[in-house]
Amino acid sequence: MHKTYATKSSEVQPVWFVVDASGLTLGRLATRIAVVLRGKHKPMYSPSLDTGDFVVVVNAEKIVVTGARLDQKKYYRHSLYLGGLKEITLRRLLETHPERALETAVRGMLPKTPLGRQMMQKLKIYCGGEHPHAAQQPTALPA
Repeated sequence: MHKTYATKSSEVQPVWFVVDASGLTLGRLATRIAVVLRGKHKPMYSPSLDTGDFVVVVNAEKIVVTGARLDQKKYYRHSLYLGGLKEITLRRLLETHPERALETAVRGMLPKTPLGRQMMQKLKIYCGGEHPHAAQQPTALPA
């Protein structure tokens, strides 16, 4: 008789990865990061547990966007006041807060549940080439 293996949260050992975003496409990078945050790259993946790893992204300001998305893609937010709808283009967002563009792309690929919010806390994005997580000894994210 075979028994089904169920992953336990005590067995999960998260690993730290670092990604240099220079010259990488926004959507393709976000997809790779979302897979690692969810833990789908591991054989012990379980959809109901946070089996993912930590991801540190450096050089977020050097992300590449293809096509006409820089001016066509818009992000919206509302202040909850009348007439409080704000819109910003991707070009302007990358000029002012490039880490928010990647964060929004990754957040859209994760579950919209408390588990997804927990996975999102394991994503660290920095604009420069330096990060304060050297003590965790992050390794390069495999392709």
